[in-house]
Amino acid sequence: MRFVVSAIALWVVAMVLPGVEATLMGAFVAAIAIAVIGWGAEALLGDRVSRQNRGFVGFLSAAVVIWLAGQIVPGFNVGVLGALLVSLVIGLVDSVVPTTIR
Repeated sequence: MRFVVSAIALWVVAMVLPGVEATLMGAFVAAIAIAVIGWGAEALLGDRVSRQNRGFVGFLSAAVVIWLAGQIVPGFNVGVLGALLVSLVIGLVDSVVPTTIR
């Protein structure tokens, strides 16, 4: 569920924010890349960067992950400022929209 919400958020943000361009397919592929890169970063850093306690460092690391995805995913282009804005928006969406099944 979180993947779908992130992909839709990426696509909507790309239509609204400057510095972000994404096709619908590019947004879905970018969401996969962001999930994989984010999983790898969390695996390397362990529990120290959990979603609940990552704060500003997590915000910046998410922006870096989004920027990296923009470099490797065709149909998803994002600059540094765009990555920061996308990270902020996705963080806000994650805090409001329930994305886990309990």
